[in-house]
Amino acid sequence: MSDDTRTRRVHGDGVELAVYERGSGPTVLLVHGYPDTHAVWDAVAARLADRFHVVAYDVRGAGASSRPSRREAYGFQHLVADMRAVLDAVSPDAPVHLVGHDWGSIQSWEAVREMPGRFASFTSISGPCLAHASHWFRTRPRRPSGVPAVARQLARSWYLAAFQVPVVPELVWRRGLAGRWGRRLERLEGVPAGDGHPAPTLLQDAVAGLNLYRANMLGGTRSARRTGVSPKVTVPTQVIVPTKDTYATAALAAEAPRPFTGHLRVRPVATSHWGLLTRPEEFARLIAEHAEQASAA
Repeated sequence: MSDDTRTRRVHGDGVELAVYERGSGPTVLLVHGYPDTHAVWDAVAARLADRFHVVAYDVRGAGASSRPSRREAYGFQHLVADMRAVLDAVSPDAPVHLVGHDWGSIQSWEAVREMPGRFASFTSISGPCLAHASHWFRTRPRRPSGVPAVARQLARSWYLAAFQVPVVPELVWRRGLAGRWGRRLERLEGVPAGDGHPAPTLLQDAVAGLNLYRANMLGGTRSARRTGVSPKVTVPTQVIVPTKDTYATAALAAEAPRPFTGHLRVRPVATSHWGLLTRPEEFARLIAEHAEQASAA
């Protein structure tokens, strides 16, 4: 974390959130995924801070923020309420440019659907909207090559079912995966060691974050229908597609939002799931371009 980073605590939906700010100008809000902390954005944030007010925060269950013990406390309604509290604290009077990676992107899709007036633009990286993904899985097989595309995505989504199993994923993290995680990222993703990756709180973050999957993956789209949230997205949206992503295929990432977004840009990048760590200059450039074009429009 650079010396110019400012920290504060924000009271979310029954939790305390650690918020990190740097730079000045229009606000860009960066939301991290699993099992990361806000630090996954450091290299990107440093490159944006010369022209933006860059904000990142540890989501509930991660880093220096509170870790509720109940599974239900990680549901979308609480995640979106946390984000609303951060927005009220860092940019109460102006919409922000929202950027999410992995689970940060998944929850951000819910936020732009529920409170679109709070956002000037949205950039999604490696985390589809669950409602859009559900529609894609139902309709993609009707098109040419649809079945193979769905089969490839299902093969990459094996961990979604594994994380629903009680106790076992926690044991895997505690019995060695946490200690090997940094080497795994370096070997499989090309992520250099150091600079806060993985975070010193990785084990606690990984175990608590399993509740994101357990609270939202089963019945998440039904929850959206119950609350009356439309799958339509009116915020100008950019999807950055890491074409070598181990977890989300390019087909799912690029195609799933199309029926639901009126202003969509798809930007493929030849990198892996954690490409924002290995190619921060490119991700910062794409984020800034989209934010500036959305503001000009």
